[in-house]
Amino acid sequence: MKTTLFIPTLNEIEGMKKVMPNVDKSLFCQILVSDGNSKDGTADYAKSLGYDVYIQKKKGIRHAYIEAWPLIKGDLVITFSPDGNCPTEDLKHLIDKASQGFDMVVASRYLPPAKSEDDGLITGFGNWFFTKTINLLHKGKYTDAMTIYRIYRREVFYELGLDTEATYRIPESLFFTTMGIEPILSVRAARTGLKISEIPSNEPKRLAGQAKVQVLRWGAAYYTQFILEYIKSKMVYSNRICF
Repeated sequence: MKTTLFIPTLNEIEGMKKVMPNVDKSLFCQILVSDGNSKDGTADYAKSLGYDVYIQKKKGIRHAYIEAWPLIKGDLVITFSPDGNCPTEDLKHLIDKASQGFDMVVASRYLPPAKSEDDGLITGFGNWFFTKTINLLHKGKYTDAMTIYRIYRREVFYELGLDTEATYRIPESLFFTTMGIEPILSVRAARTGLKISEIPSNEPKRLAGQAKVQVLRWGAAYYTQFILEYIKSKMVYSNRICF
């Protein structure tokens, strides 16, 4: 199966220059950069490397996925951050694991012996808390449900409705933000019984660029999304009982 390396970017040229020379291009049928209108030349640099580049029309990380996903050529997709947090040596490990028939494989920062060197007190607790919540409410078995670094079938994005505005509308309107897709991907993949695995993958400190995470608003929006998904699942179950 062919694999696309998918890289959402916003002003990541410093990280790109340090990280991307270490990526083995032979692993991929396509390297696709979805750029959020960077002002530092990120898109031009990606083009100079021969990558496919898409420029977002709407702001926000999830639009980097939704708008560019139809351009993906691979059967499998690795989502990757070029800021140094995703070790390039684990790209092949993800592909090898996915080739065993998994729908999704997560590069976990918390699966021993891996560890995160980038976590602060708040982000470390938040990642633990959200992962535990997903496991409790949605029958997950994750050690890391929040990371961008993972591989999954291209069609999973559509099968789980990650391309639909309704998936994000309520929490985004409540907390005035535009969310990422990884938490809801983890929730729906677990709840629908996809075949999921993890590999341990250290998270080094960020090499360059600024973190885009909106800690409070994203945290509140994600948790609201987890609860809404749980309520929806119970309503579906109740309707089945009634029939």
